[in-house]
Amino acid sequence: MTFSPPRTLPRRPVADRSVRVPPRVETRYRPAHELDLMRTVGFHRRGGTDPTMHIAGGVIWRALRTSAGPAVLALRQGADGVLAAAWGSGAAEALDTVPRLCGAEDHPERFDPGDNPLIAEAHRRHPGLRIGSSEGLTEVIVSAVLEQKVTAMQAYGAWRSLVTRFGETVPSPAPRPLRVAPTWDQWRRIPSWAWHRAGVEPPQSRTIVSAASRGSSLLDAVRNAPDAAERERVLTSLTGVGPWTSAEIRIRAFGDPDAVSVGDFHLAHHVGHALAGRRTDDAGMLRLLAPWAGQRQRVIRLIGVAGLGEPRRAPRLHPEDHRGR
Repeated sequence: MTFSPPRTLPRRPVADRSVRVPPRVETRYRPAHELDLMRTVGFHRRGGTDPTMHIAGGVIWRALRTSAGPAVLALRQGADGVLAAAWGSGAAEALDTVPRLCGAEDHPERFDPGDNPLIAEAHRRHPGLRIGSSEGLTEVIVSAVLEQKVTAMQAYGAWRSLVTRFGETVPSPAPRPLRVAPTWDQWRRIPSWAWHRAGVEPPQSRTIVSAASRGSSLLDAVRNAPDAAERERVLTSLTGVGPWTSAEIRIRAFGDPDAVSVGDFHLAHHVGHALAGRRTDDAGMLRLLAPWAGQRQRVIRLIGVAGLGEPRRAPRLHPEDHRGR
């Protein structure tokens, strides 16, 4: 992989003309592997109205916080690699995240689909699917906790509400204003009524506040863990964080190709349908995935992109709204 100066991204209209857009910095990322940018990076968007991420016209726009400050990153895939541009005080650092975000440290070439023809065909048809690392550990921890035991619609709505209210807008030429999520300290200071108004149940808000109270020491312990097992131990030492949440964090923040979100409402059914032709439970799912130990998350992702999961049998669950109680 190499970085080199690119041609400029096409200019986009600024959503708010009264906001001064800072100069952009640019680069071109040329991966030494096939890459499906939309499936690899788009995976990190938390719903279609995610205030930190927007996809339009073949461009992925992503707001993120770096040690130098907030930034907006724009990515577009072309014949000569991925064109990347960034705005904001953290723009240079945002460009540094591009390779890992695009799966530079992932190694699907080491994956052996074995004698399962469906997985082998899915792997052949989707060579650009990578498991990338978002590197936004604070945001990943918070969003994963918000997604515990609720529908995706509820979780994404809570994320949108809280980030919109307590996050920070980063000026950029994105089609709509993008916001970076609050800092660890800002998450800790969100009042109880605001969690309730966003539809977040007390166990989830307590878990986030408790994690935020440990501050950078928690983030450092997770980042510096020598392997996935130690990351699991550190994460599950938090009250309210179990195997499902830990796996989701390791998948999104570290690109763990083996993490399995045990306890997911639908996942075992999809894996069972794809690999055995019938529904199964978590124990059955783990047995079915055992031949791909070390690459189980990749198998799960291939099942998803290839449409091998269980077809929907009923209308979506209508979530209850407890905010008026």
